[in-house]
Formats: sequence, C-alpha cells, structure tokens
Amino acid sequence: MMIPVRCFSCGAVIADKWEEYNRRVNQEHEDAGAVLDSMGIKRYCCRRMLISNVELIDEFIKIGKK
Repeated sequence: MMIPVRCFSCGAVIADKWEEYNRRVNQEHEDAGAVLDSMGIKRYCCRRMLISNVELIDEFIKIGKK
C-alpha cells in the first residue's frame, strides 16, 4: 500500500481511511462517492487522493525480480 499519509493540498490525514474505503468500494461494491460522503470526507482535494490512488507496488516487485 502506498497511499500518502496526508493530503498534498490541505494536509489532512487520509491514510487511516484507505483500508475502509478500499474494502467498501472493491469488496462490497459500494459507490465511491457515497462511501466518501459516509466517511465524512468532504474536501475535493482529499477525495481526489483516495479516488485516484493506484496500487503499483505489485508492479514494482515484478520489475525488480527481472
């Protein structure tokens, strides 16, 4: 997991919300916007940080093994 600890724009802590967000969106198939609303994430900069995060660590590990 490589989610930033804080939002790049406002500095709010967001890393502690990643696991719940990821579980609800990917495993429980809830709407991403509704999940963020229910978690109390209102700022668009913080929402961007969670929505646009791509987990690339598995890709980096593959490249490193070659």
